[in-house]
Amino acid sequence: MSTVSIDATSTHLLDNPAWAALNGPHAHFAERVGRAARYPQDVAPFHAISDNDDPRAWSDLATLVGPGGTVSVRGVTEAPPGWELVRSGHGVQLVGTGLRAEPDPEAVRLGPADVPEILALVARTEPGPYLRRTVELGTYLGIRERGRLIALAGERLHPPGWTEISAVCTDPDHRGKGLATRLVRAVAAGIRERGERPFLHARADNADAIRLYEAIGFTLRRRTVFSLLRATEAAVLKKPEGPEGPQRPEGPEGPEGPEGPEELRELRELQELGELEETA
Repeated sequence: MSTVSIDATSTHLLDNPAWAALNGPHAHFAERVGRAARYPQDVAPFHAISDNDDPRAWSDLATLVGPGGTVSVRGVTEAPPGWELVRSGHGVQLVGTGLRAEPDPEAVRLGPADVPEILALVARTEPGPYLRRTVELGTYLGIRERGRLIALAGERLHPPGWTEISAVCTDPDHRGKGLATRLVRAVAAGIRERGERPFLHARADNADAIRLYEAIGFTLRRRTVFSLLRATEAAVLKKPEGPEGPQRPEGPEGPEGPEGPEELRELRELQELGELEETA
């Protein structure tokens, strides 16, 4: 498997894409404390810090999630002081260097009204985490048969100049028909219309998905590790947060959403390493 090289600025963005997104096009989603940020817990289960080697960033992240809070981060093989490693897994990041992007006449744009059907398809296929507000992250396209949603793909992380293709999945009864490829090309067409470039992630052991993505024009950019960590009491250093504490955007249900923090923490753990996509 060959590895592609891209310019230094873009390399920096894709080395820490969640941080770049939350400080760029997705800044309106960001809940942040200093050098740490995350998506609202009903949008995406991702956290990011400015620098994995900066103890201040880890302290800010601990303040953001609180004692016992879990975080999904990349590039961490050992738990920093005050954190516990829950689990980790290896992944790959691919960029669409040779991908042919083209609209699909059967692809329909999905919105909030389609979320129950999207969640049902995701439950059947397990492509990675998809929450009730994930649809707000970007364009999601689907293909229907007799009105039933049978295939899905869309946009997730959005660093400046790049957009991640995610949630690529096909109903088991309709695999082998090229639906996933068609939707990936269609989502990529919208990305390129904005003058941006597509990328995606896959589990390193998901050989079928990687072969599919390489066959349609994606190239391996880098290998990485994704880890789920838990903050301990010691990780939350006592320091002033400012008069308002952590900054959170207001969503449709207010800053915390409809679920409580304990239920959402359990949900994140069940989702394990959310940045890893499964095969279509």
